[in-house]
Amino acid sequence: MTISQQLRKDNIVGYLLYMWQVEDTIRAYQCDLSAIKRDYISRFDLTDEQREETIDWYGNLIRMIREEGLTQGGHIQINKIIVQQLDELHAQLLQSPKFPFYSSEYYKVLPFIVELRNRGSKDFSEVETCLNAVYGVTLLRLQNKEISASTSNAVKEISTFLGMLSDYYKKDKEEGLKFEDD
Repeated sequence: MTISQQLRKDNIVGYLLYMWQVEDTIRAYQCDLSAIKRDYISRFDLTDEQREETIDWYGNLIRMIREEGLTQGGHIQINKIIVQQLDELHAQLLQSPKFPFYSSEYYKVLPFIVELRNRGSKDFSEVETCLNAVYGVTLLRLQNKEISASTSNAVKEISTFLGMLSDYYKKDKEEGLKFEDD
């Protein structure tokens, strides 16, 4: 099972963040599968079969990125659909009295969400705003850039909230959540 398959099964938020990183990696190689094969995939310890599957996977993602006109930025439709599913689940969890811990965690991060939306684009949902914050800080860390204590604290709280949402997503997919008393 590949990293993406395992993440998609176990941690949908981790999967999305991973996929966003893959999209950016593909763009860093100018959507050139030959370059990705030669300079990126070749660094991984893979069997011949795994290598071919990985090359096919990257090739399919490159095709989607090109077809969707996202060679400069943005997220492919399959990732947008997952964000939409998370948005819908988020709304259901907030509307149901059966998930008070989720609501409590949400209200804990709401000031951070409001602040992020005031600083950036208001076109993103609350869930996508949280995902963008975590991804942005991850990129800053990869670049060894300094992150303020307040930003680190906000991202820690947001990560806890997203982790809870991810857990509910998995539970809903596996067992089905009951939002009302049945």
